[in-house]
Amino acid sequence: MSERIQNTNVSPRILVVDDDQKLCRLIGDYLKPMGYSVEAVHTGPDGVERALEDDWEAVILDVMLPGMDGFEVLKQIRVRSMVPVLMLTGRADEADRIVGLEIGADDYLPKTFSTRELLARLRAVARRAHHTAASDQSESIEKEIVVENLRIDPNTRMVILGDEPIALTPVEYDLLYSLAKARGRVKSRDFLLEEIRDRDYEVFDRSIDVHISSLRKKLKDDPKNPRFIRTIRSVGYLFLKN
Repeated sequence: MSERIQNTNVSPRILVVDDDQKLCRLIGDYLKPMGYSVEAVHTGPDGVERALEDDWEAVILDVMLPGMDGFEVLKQIRVRSMVPVLMLTGRADEADRIVGLEIGADDYLPKTFSTRELLARLRAVARRAHHTAASDQSESIEKEIVVENLRIDPNTRMVILGDEPIALTPVEYDLLYSLAKARGRVKSRDFLLEEIRDRDYEVFDRSIDVHISSLRKKLKDDPKNPRFIRTIRSVGYLFLKN
């Protein structure tokens, strides 16, 4: 059963998936005056079902859930949807944040977050998603980037390795496209952060490295003998010309 915190005829719409009903009400009470419509569900399976049933501005997803943990919920959402997902955790373990980002989370917050920080991060992930959609609709046709057996189509945001389509998160695609457009030139971590993410909030230091690591796995790119992305120690990353 879902809990409707605010009438859903108001947009943008936020889905909260968390078994802490008090926290869900707190989030709804804070976001309602900001113009958001918030719905909450309290189990992992309900979270997957609701996330895939409707269009959401963003999903706020807890890690520890009854029925199915947040990581599995995120995996199932990502099979069918690229809705922005902001993960919450009561754990302080950095490994949890890394796992969440690797399987497709757009951002991460500990449960000690302030409401202002939550709002800033929500706005940032949603704004980036809207910017991507607007760019797809408004930009003129761009030339496909082809490097060896890797094809990147900026018009459809499709990435194909050999004959296999590669499912990338929005952040992973933006990183890949940014690096591929500048192939042969080094891009610093700071520049990549400026280019692909909003700076309304502080991101933790390893976020770019985590996304690059996940991207390499999907591209079957060995960092010790790279075909596509080379790490430039203490500087950033270089997409090889090949």
